[in-house]
Amino acid sequence: MSKNMIIFLYGEDTYRSRKKLKDIVQEYKKIHKSGLNLKHFEADDFNLLNDETRQNSMFQEKKLIIVQDPLSKASFREKFMENSSKFFDSNDVFLFFQEGKADERTAMFKLLKKKAKAQEFKKLSGAKLKNWIKKEFQKYNVKTTEKVINFLAENIGNDLWRMSNEIQKLASYKKEINLEDVKKLVRLKIEADIFKTIDAIAQKNKKEALKLLHKHIDKGDSPIYLLSMINYQFRNLLIVKDLVDKKLPYNLIVKKSGLHPFVVKKTYSVCNRFDLENLKKIYKKILIFDLKIKTGQIEPEIALDLFVSEI
Repeated sequence: MSKNMIIFLYGEDTYRSRKKLKDIVQEYKKIHKSGLNLKHFEADDFNLLNDETRQNSMFQEKKLIIVQDPLSKASFREKFMENSSKFFDSNDVFLFFQEGKADERTAMFKLLKKKAKAQEFKKLSGAKLKNWIKKEFQKYNVKTTEKVINFLAENIGNDLWRMSNEIQKLASYKKEINLEDVKKLVRLKIEADIFKTIDAIAQKNKKEALKLLHKHIDKGDSPIYLLSMINYQFRNLLIVKDLVDKKLPYNLIVKKSGLHPFVVKKTYSVCNRFDLENLKKIYKKILIFDLKIKTGQIEPEIALDLFVSEI
């Protein structure tokens, strides 16, 4: 991180993109131990970010300025394009972290792809996914078989948050895993349980929502993974609720949402328990806690508890 740069991380595989983000932050903290010049912003207010670029860093340290989801707001994209030379000429390091699929049609995306140090994290599949699973087991010095790797790839797929959590659980069980172990220990219906938590939140039943979440944590599920699942479900709720409020017929909602018909069906029945503005506020809270976890400001389990208690 010695030279001036803009780093652009994006892609649907949020497990690997967040790991890259975490690695960059840790590298920065090794060099700049005070952490006082590690800054983080959401794409809500370009002016706050712009003000930060004008301020000199403490102790003449190079700043690392993280911007969450910079492509998500049209106003932010427009102002960035108007002032882009200032960022590329800066002495500081800017890290633009776009969670999930990026809109490649925007001028800002095209500029960052061309001039920034850009890295896309695509969902893994096929041989690449199986190779990743194999390496994860090796990381824990666990021996396994091709049958185990194939079973995990087929039943959990490219959700690396879930996959990582299950492999950690298996690694703590014993150092040589067979297919019977996997079938005994790996739970394959966590998403349905998470939807029960969303339903409890919709009914303002915080006690039940916390109880359901801690049931997962007690069984060894990662709080970061649970928050990522909540993030995913609320993002779907926002998409469907927006289309419902526009009074589109159900078949058009399925088409325009871009979601799997089963996901739309499940989400449609719950979204009417929320109003759109409330959903936006909840989703923004998720992103705030998510950013605090990524930058080491809060422990994941505490973030989950605070998220539920504050909605």
